[in-house]
Amino acid sequence: MTTLSSPLLTDRAQMLGALARTTQVDMVVIGGGATGLGVALDAALRGLSVVVLEAWDFAKGTSSRATKLVHGGVRYLAQGNVSLVREALRERMHLLSNAPHLAQRLPFVMPSYKCWETPFYGVGLMAYDGLAGREGLGHTQFLSASKIRQLLPGARQSGLKGGVKYWDGQFDDARLALALARTAALRGALLINYCPVVEVMHREGKVSGVRCQDKESGQIYEIQSSCVVNATGVWVDQIRQLDAQEAGRELRPMVSPSQGVHLVVDQEFLPGEHALLVPRTQDGRVLFAVPWLGKLILGTTDTPRDDIPLEPRPLAQEVDFILKESANYLQKAPTVQDVRSIWVGLRPLVRPAAESAAGQTQSISREHSITVSANGLLTVTGGKWTTYRAMAEDVLERCQQSGLLGPLPACRTQDQRLVGASYVGDRRVLGRTPGLDAYGSEADWVQTLPGADQELAPGLSVAMVRFACRFEYARTVEDVLARRSRLLFLDARLAQSIAPAVAAIMLEETGRSPELDAFLQLAEQYATVPTS
Repeated sequence: MTTLSSPLLTDRAQMLGALARTTQVDMVVIGGGATGLGVALDAALRGLSVVVLEAWDFAKGTSSRATKLVHGGVRYLAQGNVSLVREALRERMHLLSNAPHLAQRLPFVMPSYKCWETPFYGVGLMAYDGLAGREGLGHTQFLSASKIRQLLPGARQSGLKGGVKYWDGQFDDARLALALARTAALRGALLINYCPVVEVMHREGKVSGVRCQDKESGQIYEIQSSCVVNATGVWVDQIRQLDAQEAGRELRPMVSPSQGVHLVVDQEFLPGEHALLVPRTQDGRVLFAVPWLGKLILGTTDTPRDDIPLEPRPLAQEVDFILKESANYLQKAPTVQDVRSIWVGLRPLVRPAAESAAGQTQSISREHSITVSANGLLTVTGGKWTTYRAMAEDVLERCQQSGLLGPLPACRTQDQRLVGASYVGDRRVLGRTPGLDAYGSEADWVQTLPGADQELAPGLSVAMVRFACRFEYARTVEDVLARRSRLLFLDARLAQSIAPAVAAIMLEETGRSPELDAFLQLAEQYATVPTS
């Protein structure tokens, strides 16, 4: 008889007790998104003592609101940025290999409605294959119109000339972030969500640590470290300001936020397991229609913002753009009434040294940037999910070069499989309904918890809610329904309807109010589509 080994408990009282006992560490990471968690795992694997402090929940911001693609960046190839594409293609393979239960390859079809499109884009995609080399996921194919109709039965048929099929990757972003956090914890890192940094401390003009505050109790904690990494995404300038206050310096913002909107509709608008890509819409943007967890994601936009709200709202013109362009390429055009959920992600675009015309976010770098202030605060921002591991490796190298850390052993994250990745069953198909396969090798453990046979919604059981509370850091209804389960992102009204039942289970598990009313308001936002 096989004995299941227990996952690592995430009891908050125990974790805060450990934080209180922790006075000095090698590294403090501020921010629990893709970048910060990647840095924490890399550092922990090299034997460093690490504390990660997240103001809200892990992947609460940009890191849970991606288009769900693990990609080399076809559009960057068109811009001539070969080095960025090559790095991303290499990292794509690492990510798919290290989290096979959360990431997979995905076939894309690019339909052509003009005779020149198939050869023009096909040649570029063959170059994409060439850059991937042995790390490619499948060969690019030129397809006839009849083959396109077979692979994309929901695509517009009139005027179809043919098209191109190529391969990229797809993943569950929030659950991958959680897997990174839990893997880092297994390697000795201490990770605390809902514990914002309120002060960057200094000694003799140099960063010496941080003060943080538990959101639930108000308790202040102090941690000493000469290596503090600011990995807060679009919010990095707020932490940089805490550092600059010490020297009384004026701070030039390094991030120019841009928002991307995604609409989720039923998959009947594009049946099958192939994604649709439009490389250039009428206004020069890229449009995706991607099957994901039983639904279809439509997006995205690229709209500059002057502010950085925690829950950005879509603009009516962004919705109009996505629906109008979708109608040009889908047989049955989705309408506002068909939208199951609408959500917005903010991209932390790095400002160039000499800024170009205001509002031109396409000209701003999507590569990551690492800077070290005069006080020794290291800030990393930019980049994309696909290259999170390489970004983390660069951060550790920069820490050594800047004297924030001593000599370190070599990076070990290239082949570090994440929690749940030892799963040996059938590969997960992310286009299908979510369920136990998201847990990989931990699925059997989930099934041992009370309520395994009680389904709250398709793919979500009572046992999964208990697992989220006991082993996955969940503190609120939003944590469960937005990021442990992805139901808020798939069907906001359904998430709203089961929220009271989830809240009751969480109250039983944690002994605290899981903030049901706040979630009901948020679900209303995700369910409401702005119209002009």
